[in-house]
Amino acid sequence: MNISAKSSLTPTDNIPNVSIAVIFHSNYGHTKRVAEAIVQGAHQQLPKSQAKAVDVHDVDWEYLDQADLLVFGSAVYMGSVTAEFKTFMDETSKRWYQRTWEGKWAAAFANSGGLSGDKLAVLQQISLYAMQHGMNWIGLPLMPTGHEPHDLNRLSSFLGLMTQSLDGPPEETPGSGDIDTAIWFGDHLAKTIIKHQPAVLRG
Repeated sequence: MNISAKSSLTPTDNIPNVSIAVIFHSNYGHTKRVAEAIVQGAHQQLPKSQAKAVDVHDVDWEYLDQADLLVFGSAVYMGSVTAEFKTFMDETSKRWYQRTWEGKWAAAFANSGGLSGDKLAVLQQISLYAMQHGMNWIGLPLMPTGHEPHDLNRLSSFLGLMTQSLDGPPEETPGSGDIDTAIWFGDHLAKTIIKHQPAVLRG
């Protein structure tokens, strides 16, 4: 297919009929930047209207309920998600009871100041939450390219995305490697749900 033909496609042609919501809480902007990088990566496969970042303070429940993939992200406070993100989790209890999100895809990311920062505990917490909803988990199948700030998956996380932010503005931290990994993750997530969308939608 040449470029001119591709540019004339309509949403009923080859554009995947799937969507992604990246739900996050961020006090200082660092976790928000990671969420936006994941969305940026997803936009390599999907139109902008089909991959959005959603702040827990301004939740579009209708968009979440129709989304095929929910990506959950939080900073790490005292070895757990933030209080605000936990409030969001608790607000989904009726959806848990009604099995509203059963069968959806789920993924997660965690950001902290320390190299470890107990990010694994947060990814496990969110994974358990997704399992309670009956969701299907997507991890981060990316081998580390090294352990320097510019490397991909430098923290060697496979359950989900781990990023580290230092004491600085979100424009500067997390570093380039973590942001590039977030973009890679978003692209991977989009490719995964496109691959597994119902056959009737694949044409």
